[in-house]
Amino acid sequence: MKKSTRFFASMVAILFATALLAQDASYTYESVSNDPINTRIYTLDNGLKVYMSVNKETPRIQTFIAVRVGGKNDPAETTGLAHYFEHLMFKGTDKFGTLNYEKEKPLLDEIERLFEVYRNTTDEDARTAIYQQIDSVSYEASKLAIPNEYDKLMSAIGATGTNAYTGFDMTVYTDDIPSNQVENWAKIQAERFQNNVIRGFHTELETVYEEKNMSLTQDGRKVYEKMLATLFPHHPYGTQTVLGSQEHLKNPSITNIKEYYKTYYVPNNMAICLAGDFDPDGMIRVIDAHFGNMEPNDNLPPLPVTEQEELTKPVSVEVLGLEAANISLGWRFPGSASQEKDLLDIISLIMNNGQAGLVDLNLIQQQKVLSAYAGLYSMSDYCAFVMGANPKQGQTLEEARDLLLGQIDKLKKGEFSEELISASVNNLKLSQMRRIESNAGRANWFVNTFINGLDWKDQVDRLDRLARITKQDVVNFANAYFKENYAVIYKREGKDPNELKIAKPQITPIVMNRDARSEFLLGIQQAEVEPIEPVFLDFEKDLKKLKAKSDIPVLYKQNVNNGLFSLIYVFDMGNNTDKAIGTAFEYMRYLGTSTKSPEEIKTAFYNLACSFGVYPGSERVYVMLSGLAENMDKALELFEELLADAQVNPEAYANLTEDILKKRNDAKLNQGQNFNKLLQYAIWGSDSPDKNILSETELNTMDPEELVARIRQLNHFEHRILYYGPDSDDQFLTTLNRLHRVPATLTPVPEDNRFKQEPVKENKVYLAKYDAKQIYMAMVANDGVVYDPTIEPTREMYNEYFSGNMNSIVFQEMRESRGLAYSAYAYLMPPSKLNRPYILRAFIATQNDKMDDALKAFHQILNDMPESENAFNLAKDGLITRLRTDRIIKENILWAYINAQDLGLNTDRRKELFKQAQDMTLSDVKAFQEKWVKDRTYSYCILGNEEDLDLQQLETYGPIIRLSQEDIFGY
Repeated sequence: MKKSTRFFASMVAILFATALLAQDASYTYESVSNDPINTRIYTLDNGLKVYMSVNKETPRIQTFIAVRVGGKNDPAETTGLAHYFEHLMFKGTDKFGTLNYEKEKPLLDEIERLFEVYRNTTDEDARTAIYQQIDSVSYEASKLAIPNEYDKLMSAIGATGTNAYTGFDMTVYTDDIPSNQVENWAKIQAERFQNNVIRGFHTELETVYEEKNMSLTQDGRKVYEKMLATLFPHHPYGTQTVLGSQEHLKNPSITNIKEYYKTYYVPNNMAICLAGDFDPDGMIRVIDAHFGNMEPNDNLPPLPVTEQEELTKPVSVEVLGLEAANISLGWRFPGSASQEKDLLDIISLIMNNGQAGLVDLNLIQQQKVLSAYAGLYSMSDYCAFVMGANPKQGQTLEEARDLLLGQIDKLKKGEFSEELISASVNNLKLSQMRRIESNAGRANWFVNTFINGLDWKDQVDRLDRLARITKQDVVNFANAYFKENYAVIYKREGKDPNELKIAKPQITPIVMNRDARSEFLLGIQQAEVEPIEPVFLDFEKDLKKLKAKSDIPVLYKQNVNNGLFSLIYVFDMGNNTDKAIGTAFEYMRYLGTSTKSPEEIKTAFYNLACSFGVYPGSERVYVMLSGLAENMDKALELFEELLADAQVNPEAYANLTEDILKKRNDAKLNQGQNFNKLLQYAIWGSDSPDKNILSETELNTMDPEELVARIRQLNHFEHRILYYGPDSDDQFLTTLNRLHRVPATLTPVPEDNRFKQEPVKENKVYLAKYDAKQIYMAMVANDGVVYDPTIEPTREMYNEYFSGNMNSIVFQEMRESRGLAYSAYAYLMPPSKLNRPYILRAFIATQNDKMDDALKAFHQILNDMPESENAFNLAKDGLITRLRTDRIIKENILWAYINAQDLGLNTDRRKELFKQAQDMTLSDVKAFQEKWVKDRTYSYCILGNEEDLDLQQLETYGPIIRLSQEDIFGY
């Protein structure tokens, strides 16, 4: 970093168009006038960028460490490497994650050598033998390792959100830390980024492969990858994928990974992005002290420049998959730092903004397709403008394609208003206000700026630039760029022939060494920090309880931060009491009033930078209005008019009925939807809220006037109102009482006693069919015991220890030790209401032939919970530290009060948890597990293909009950 005692402000302003300021005569930084988050951008001497924004709302800091490298930088022969290395960055260094690195290193070197032999061997018998050697050496190495010690370190300092993600252009590591742990965080991260050691390789490889397996049933991901392959046939965006090929994942190279780490994980290719409660002068000194000695790489390899041939006619490609058919169109554009990006952002909103875009009004509102979208894939080297649609019943993909192209034609002809551009800019301002409300939103803004090589001043000035764009600019741009130069991806229903079935490897579970800890971890735990005192809610002081007309309770919290508002009507009734109510408010989306068309209503809301929605659930209906507070009165008046004066449209209802039935059939093709319905069947039994819907006959014979009557009558029922916004309580009540259309006396909501969560009295296996390489499996236990506040602190601690993070028992046993899954969890879940029972749920998504291994492993840890004092103390200390800095703020205070009321509470339950956690022991957690978890009876939910499962072994867990899609969906 450049250090100086003085600088020439005028010169820097000319060269950089930023203000270069100095603090304490040591560190210089860039800043920009009119920056809404007062960003500072430092550059250390070694090239490391540091972005900072101070936000004192909570005593926490969002940290992102971004590396400008991703899937596009993978060697062509080992694709998926960037993503795989992201996983390996959690394995430790020579100082943590190891008991004795001197003894461990020769074993790790041997594993590296064996994998090079393995990947260059083609004979399957020889490969099996080599893999057995790898497994054997890996087991010996695991005796000297401390798995997940990075997560233990982050738990020790009270971090949350410990994770990472990889894209084509970036790899980003995330943590949210308490504001008093800056020194410890910097020490941990600097050690991690400078001295990575690759260990636990073969089990983590299986985890990554399971992640790949999950992607194989995600048709949306396959369409995305095929779109990029078609638009960018000579660029890594199109020639390889972030997850990599199945073949490459099964033939990795530790040697290549090490070279990749050495090349790209260097300070002049990294940025630390911070937002939260800290002193920036102190923060930069700490970062410089720990990261300043990292060695830069002055020879970062540039990505080879590839010329993309111009498309002169549409290029059509087919993708097969089990999910419903759909169509996608894509056009290639320059990257995120290009001049074209501003116009593309505006065009994206003109086309599809969720309310008043061309796609919104001409296709969705007019019910010409089942669903549709348009928007931008923003990447560093190129962007892609993409449109897509799901066809209606009987509609071909080609017909849906032509409807999408028709909206491009309207764009080119200028068949949209100039007002739509100004409204879009206004809505972007709204989006920015929402983004900078959170530390994560601010820090993520920094990440995108760094990764895409953008100038911060250009980011701050973006809205002003967009406001200068005219309709003619848009029309000229559209005619210049949107030609017959697009890709068409036809996603059709069918079996994907490209999926490879690969048998599970024989893996010896590695040693977990739960009670071990390195000197590095011990040092972090013993470091003294000034404690932060917890702050819990006082429901008598932190919100106001008001009364509106008709004796309506109002929960009020003033927004003192910005000009945003949210207004919510909460009705304690839902689909359980009236199965037509969900259909009624789905119908409302297509209705106007006696004076306004539905298109006029949606356009008016968009012009006001406000949005509305009615969301019926099983037990509640939420009516939500939000946006710019300066326009709340107009938005509320318009919304109340729609509720009170919605007009019947028979044609819209006929279309809606047809679309609902098509969506129901499409849902049966989706793996996630099938599993969710299966899980609900296990929890509720054959009569579940999920199946309480209008039948096909009821839909076809329903008089739409009956649905409109439900819309008009909603405000006649008793309800509560939640308000968060800048108006004073008197101002708000005056507005509400003037505009809220309700009778003098409200109707009590109907009783809801029909549905009961079904106790599990004996083991049984529910088996539903879905043809995929990976099964979804859940275990559900319910003994009928309802909410008990006295057990809550211990239940929270049990969940924290058993399945709370990467240091938990579930993560270590199911993923780290055995490589059984990418995703697995097990929790004793609390009821949401007083009369509901506790439910023990476990879940794993795993390769079909790993099912029995997964079930056995789950039973082992659920019934004989591994005990570790060190692991428990870390879980306990991490929970307490988080509670010290956890703050419920803004509108979340209102929801916390609602949730407390649902459980019969009038205090913040975190207060009792914090109090009891101080003296809680592992023995307490063990006793809780013995009483609440051990030897439970389960309903097992298995979604998979019978032909790939060991049914004889499955029957040992209970009688198999085969469920059809009609059983679980209810139609």
